[in-house]
Amino acid sequence: MRPTSLLKAALAALTIMLLNACSPANPALQVSLDDGRALLESGGAVLVDIREPSEHAHGVAPGMVLLPMSQLPARLNELPRDPAKPLLLICNTQNRSARVAEQLHAAGLTHVRFVDGGMSGWARRGWPMVRPGSGG
Repeated sequence: MRPTSLLKAALAALTIMLLNACSPANPALQVSLDDGRALLESGGAVLVDIREPSEHAHGVAPGMVLLPMSQLPARLNELPRDPAKPLLLICNTQNRSARVAEQLHAAGLTHVRFVDGGMSGWARRGWPMVRPGSGG
């Protein structure tokens, strides 16, 4: 393959990747921050914080399951499978959780949703946060 053809192919692949990364999340999988908190507190859903441990160190919501995105492939069996109880993913904003929710939904976990606004929105609202492992 000629160098210019290789470069064109690489640019085309990069363009497709960027478009996919910037594409809006599926709104059918989106849950508002208010609804996510209410479902967590009522026990009506499992809320999984997929941020990385360095992000968890800044604080997590009481009652969340901590499962970093980098560990998710090896720990998929830890995700609740009950389709009657929504599985809500949350990250810092919603970019990672939306992507992961779409992938898990496509893989058959149809009860997976993502929380719009993420933990940055949670913190901005002054909602309760605890340090990981503090029992909160």
